[in-house]
Amino acid sequence: MDKILILWSAILLQISVYGQQKNVFDIARNGTLKEIENSFINDPDTINTIDPNGFTPLILACYHGNKDVALFIAQKAKDINYKSAMGTALMAAVVKGDAEIVKELINLKANTDSCDANGKTALIYAVFFNKNEIAKMLIQAGANTSIKGNDNKTAYDFALNNKNTELIILLDK
Repeated sequence: MDKILILWSAILLQISVYGQQKNVFDIARNGTLKEIENSFINDPDTINTIDPNGFTPLILACYHGNKDVALFIAQKAKDINYKSAMGTALMAAVVKGDAEIVKELINLKANTDSCDANGKTALIYAVFFNKNEIAKMLIQAGANTSIKGNDNKTAYDFALNNKNTELIILLDK
């Protein structure tokens, strides 16, 4: 009887530990580099999956500012330009103001001119949120400054609206 009790205790402990493991989307949001590395080792394609809301682990890591995880996934993902209804990983990094992730995505040839459902680009978001250094990075990477969102406004229009002199000058070329 004691052996059965010990066996059941061990099984329940295993189930409890296994049930608490994070999935790739949880790791993307708030996990560690070690966790995403282990997840990748166990199943390399896991970083390319899409959650029920249409987000990839890369988009989630960028949006949640999980820099180490985002940088790891960016290096390994099959499609860094995947577009959810809310946009791309580059847009998420721009909105969160993470210049390091933006720089890495640009280096990996992220599409700077991709538009979300509102017709907005990463550059428009950088200007809208007054992320001047990121806007400069995007322009230097060749982002199209004349793209208009669904509201018919360009990045320049948002710079004017924000009275952001530095970006007005930069975009008025």
